[in-house]
Amino acid sequence: QRPLWRAGSLTDAATVLNILFAICLFNPALCTLKGVISTTRVCLPVKIEKFSAAPRGPGHAMQATLNAENGSLRVPSPRGANGDDDSEAESFQDGRTDEVDRETRGRAFAWCRDFLSGSWKSISEADFQIRIVSGGLSNLLYMCSLPDHVHPVADEPARVLLRIYGAILQGVESLVLESVMFAILAERALGPRLYGIFPEGRLEQYLPSKRLRTDQLAVPELSAEIATKMARFHQMVMPFNKEPKWLFGHIDKYMDQIKTLKFVREAHVKKFNKLMKYDLPAELESLRSLLAATRSPVVFCHNDVQEGNILRLDGCGEKSTDNLMLIDFEYSSYNYRGFDFGNHFCEWVYDYTYHQWPFFKADLEHYPNREQQLHFIRNYLSESGRYSNRDDHTQVEEELLLEANRFALASHFFWGLWSIIQAKISKIEFGYMVSALCSHIIQWGK
Repeated sequence: QRPLWRAGSLTDAATVLNILFAICLFNPALCTLKGVISTTRVCLPVKIEKFSAAPRGPGHAMQATLNAENGSLRVPSPRGANGDDDSEAESFQDGRTDEVDRETRGRAFAWCRDFLSGSWKSISEADFQIRIVSGGLSNLLYMCSLPDHVHPVADEPARVLLRIYGAILQGVESLVLESVMFAILAERALGPRLYGIFPEGRLEQYLPSKRLRTDQLAVPELSAEIATKMARFHQMVMPFNKEPKWLFGHIDKYMDQIKTLKFVREAHVKKFNKLMKYDLPAELESLRSLLAATRSPVVFCHNDVQEGNILRLDGCGEKSTDNLMLIDFEYSSYNYRGFDFGNHFCEWVYDYTYHQWPFFKADLEHYPNREQQLHFIRNYLSESGRYSNRDDHTQVEEELLLEANRFALASHFFWGLWSIIQAKISKIEFGYMVSALCSHIIQWGK
């Protein structure tokens, strides 16, 4: 594959943009992405024994009891799915697949050799080390490393993160926009360093760190820092379309795609038919009307601030107030501020570290209460300089509470549609259709 960009000094992001556009224009073949997707949204194959949902307004948490169903299941190959069959496995008896298939290993070795050069060019494929990194929900992630007996030359990395784009993110526009975005954020030290871009994905800096756990989102000190990071992210000016087309543009696109989906597996068909009984077009119009009546400024949003996309960097110390980094910007765009708030609050409910099918759990009692939301909002407003007039503190906070919880409904709707499509096209081991049902049940309480 011909490299699109190599690591080096990026002095002008527009240069990268022009290069990418030129290559895509004159080499259309390079714009055909063949990556695989790995996403993150799930609920146990659950039976809902009891459910009661309070209004998604400020201070109202939802409660439910979710009980997992047992079953005897097989372990399919992650590469066994194709465009004609459902790619979501109903269950995995022994958890996720840990082995990297031979084709992926060979391609990863070639990319590391060609883009990183130096010591990477001197090793054999037999010495090349690669392992699957769990946690990716829209992309496949791998850790690639030099063997212990080979030392890196100069400042070249001894290990890197390989990201192979997921099917739902493929396309010329997605490739260009996210590549430029990633490069800009790396130059601003707001994201990992970029080592190389190619049609199927990219090579990124490996940062010694740990992804946050779902329960850590409720830790006051960490919640305050996440709010601060979100405020700084929202203050950025990026060279992208400033109109808030992302949310409903994607929802409309997903709605059109869902109309053409045909599932084969009986379990998928049953879940899909149940979802279609919700009258999604009518619910969408209700959502549009609600959000149209909700004041929410347009800012540059991350759009996926969940625990798996927040790194706690090693070596910063437990008492450090600046040891978190937001990562994974594939959904970032100009959008309504409320979506970032509402989506983040929804993520307090989901735990994606569950190692058995469907590889996630949902506990509605973990949705942040009023005081937890206010703690987050106050730290956000403090960082963004919105506390200039003490008299309007309460009004500003109340407006943001309403804004956040209304857009939480948009988060459920968006990721619910996304999960339905993922159930058809993704090769990632994840219970997407179960996730879609979970999102819609939480949203509508039925």
